[in-house]
Amino acid sequence: MTNRDRLLGLAVVVLWGLNFIAIRVGLDHFPPFFFAALRFAVIAVPVLMFVPRPEVPLRWLLLYGIGFGILQFAFLFTAMRAGMPTGLSSLVLQSSAPFTVVLGALFLRERLRVTQLFGIAVAVAGIVVIGLDRAQHAPLLPVLLTLAGGLGWAFGNIGSRLATASGDPNPLHLTLWMTVVPPIPMFALSAFIEGPTTGLRALTDVTSPGGWHALLGLAYIVVLGTIAGSGLWTYLMSRYPASTVAPMSLLVPVVGILAAWAAFGEDPTPLSLLGGAIVIAGAFAATKVGRRDANTPAAGPVSPLPAAPDPARSRQPGLVEV
Repeated sequence: MTNRDRLLGLAVVVLWGLNFIAIRVGLDHFPPFFFAALRFAVIAVPVLMFVPRPEVPLRWLLLYGIGFGILQFAFLFTAMRAGMPTGLSSLVLQSSAPFTVVLGALFLRERLRVTQLFGIAVAVAGIVVIGLDRAQHAPLLPVLLTLAGGLGWAFGNIGSRLATASGDPNPLHLTLWMTVVPPIPMFALSAFIEGPTTGLRALTDVTSPGGWHALLGLAYIVVLGTIAGSGLWTYLMSRYPASTVAPMSLLVPVVGILAAWAAFGEDPTPLSLLGGAIVIAGAFAATKVGRRDANTPAAGPVSPLPAAPDPARSRQPGLVEV
């Protein structure tokens, strides 16, 4: 990975780490499914009117939107509303990294090295430590819901990767059109689970102090968390193997935990901090592997399906080996 793209990855880390503060503020006012639907709806409406649809297969766009937009945030927002601490949410959600690496090996034929697998295993062990610590002090269900959100994010990463593999779409356009997928299903879930008028009542009550704070949180999530952060993330996923990019997300909790401590006074337990240190160590090990290969961006899109052998071409230039 080039130095410029590393800096872009770090920018995403900061944007997404602070995003959890905005999510917490929004969830203090809006019900979770309605808030998730709202964050995508305010983007999807202008996208449908003004942004050209990227020329990618509909199935990969749907996979991207369902995984990244619906599954991730339905589970994450529910977990945080059920009591998952903000800083800990930012950490446990990064289970998407090992999930993505495994799915990338299964569906994208990305070759994994032993040291890379070791790094991911270390990160998973750190998440297990955090889960055990959480189970001693509070119900484990919010942790499991957050892990489910991480799995949804991983499927979204694969959908994004497959979409970019099918052509050369504009990364920002692809990210924006991903937001078209979640609103209707999420509004339907909100009406069915939270009640048909619960979210609307919260929306009409935005003149209260909590309502204004929630709107500011929504603005941050939409502009910086989704458009800027997800756009840069999609760009990186289009240039490098999923197993190279995904572990960078494990650095998000560094920002998330510090921000939650500064904003809400959340003090993680020593065992949680130990688990976080293990997670970060695993992330560094995973991203350091294959550095010589990772420094070179993909020569072309990664083919999502095995290609038939071609005697005239001993190596497919569109395939990337890790």
